[in-house]
Amino acid sequence: MSRYFNTKRIGALILGIALAASVSACGNTVSDNTDNGGKTGDSSEKLTGTVVIDGSSTVYPITMAIAEEFRNEQPDVEVSVALSGTGGGMKKFVANEIAICDASRKIKQEEIDKAKANGIDYVELEVAYDGISVVVNKDNDWADSITVEELNKIWGKDSTVKTWKDVNASWPDEPIKLYGPGTDSGTFEYFTEEINGKAKESRTDFTPSEDDNVLVQGIAGDKNALGYFGFSYYEENIDKLKVLKIDAGKGPIEPTFETIKNKTYAPLSRPLFIYVNKAKLDEPQVKAFVNFYMKNAATISEQVGYIPLESYDAETAKIK
Repeated sequence: MSRYFNTKRIGALILGIALAASVSACGNTVSDNTDNGGKTGDSSEKLTGTVVIDGSSTVYPITMAIAEEFRNEQPDVEVSVALSGTGGGMKKFVANEIAICDASRKIKQEEIDKAKANGIDYVELEVAYDGISVVVNKDNDWADSITVEELNKIWGKDSTVKTWKDVNASWPDEPIKLYGPGTDSGTFEYFTEEINGKAKESRTDFTPSEDDNVLVQGIAGDKNALGYFGFSYYEENIDKLKVLKIDAGKGPIEPTFETIKNKTYAPLSRPLFIYVNKAKLDEPQVKAFVNFYMKNAATISEQVGYIPLESYDAETAKIK
């Protein structure tokens, strides 16, 4: 296991779900015609084996919380959750090294081609919504909002911005320290495409990390810092960070559950996914885990700071 996320929330979540209802893995996941030799992958069966997951650091908190709950139902199943970024996870997924890839963007055509070449068929599942949050240090008293044009000025491939004053003449002539996801991150690609126009067109002189907690620590420790990551990490560290409203031409909008859900927080609202290797669904513990995931995705995603899907048809989504 790579690391434990949000101990307080996960602990409260486990108690809340246990009180609310008995959780069954056969509830609400993806429709599929996989033949499992008569085995349903229902969590009422006691299962063994492993479920190996890697990918997005943004989706990681949801998957980690799901895994913790699933262990209560299936203590003999080992669920391994890592976070090498969407790109890093996809490299393993299309090479048939993992069963599930957490992803903060859709699978790319080149990844689809590699999966096909390796005989891998997959299921794509939306699990929640997110709003990439642009944050600064809590002691930053000059910036409350920022425009998309100013973000492009900062993060563009050929950016010459060195100080806050270079971005906005009313801001101080102090060096701007930048933090962001690594280039294997789906958050990096989504942000860069929306702000700069191309997924890989970004300046490179910033502090990168696939672990968003490293970015949180860097920004929280530097008054002149600015960075971006998933909404959940801002929510979890709201006492250490200040979020900037984004002005995409219709006035400054702060990321909140409501503005992300209704997509008025633009252009940085986005869906989150898991990708499941269909062949792995022949393994009862994988099928049970995916069914459990989708049955509880809405509740758990909200508990760990993300926005649940607007509508969800449990029966349509169930793996059969």
